[in-house]
Amino acid sequence: MQSGLKSVMAATCALALCSGAMSGAQGTNQALPPAAKPAHVPAKRTSLSTRDRSSVIAVALHSKRTRDSGRDCSHLVHTIYERAGFPYPYADSDDLYDGVPGFRQVSRPQPADLVVWHGHVGIVIRPSRHKFLSLLSRGPAIDDYQNQYWKGRGQPRFYRYIKHES
Repeated sequence: MQSGLKSVMAATCALALCSGAMSGAQGTNQALPPAAKPAHVPAKRTSLSTRDRSSVIAVALHSKRTRDSGRDCSHLVHTIYERAGFPYPYADSDDLYDGVPGFRQVSRPQPADLVVWHGHVGIVIRPSRHKFLSLLSRGPAIDDYQNQYWKGRGQPRFYRYIKHES
């Protein structure tokens, strides 16, 4: 009888241990041991916040009043983004038109998005009025990307900066 009681107790303990381990593995938010955690968690990719967009626009509008505008439109845009705190590897307007890492193409522009044609790039300032800032013949200035001159350059593409957050 003693031997039978020991067997029942051993089986009960084993069952309790086993079911406890199973319930711990089935959804109780227990942390995984360090060896089981992924070595690298990829950075979260997000677009600019309203505050970030305002920062880009503020730098862009300030550049309209300065002589330090860069050599051409793509250098101006690159400089504005860097000064606003959103760097990306320099790319000329043709490369931007084709798409570069760090930007994704969008169909509806928001402030601070890029408006790009082959051979020209600018920063959308006020999309409801089709306004953008770029280096024009008279220096950094604001223009309407739907006026006849720009329509003559073809359909623009719009790109949104993507931040990497860890």
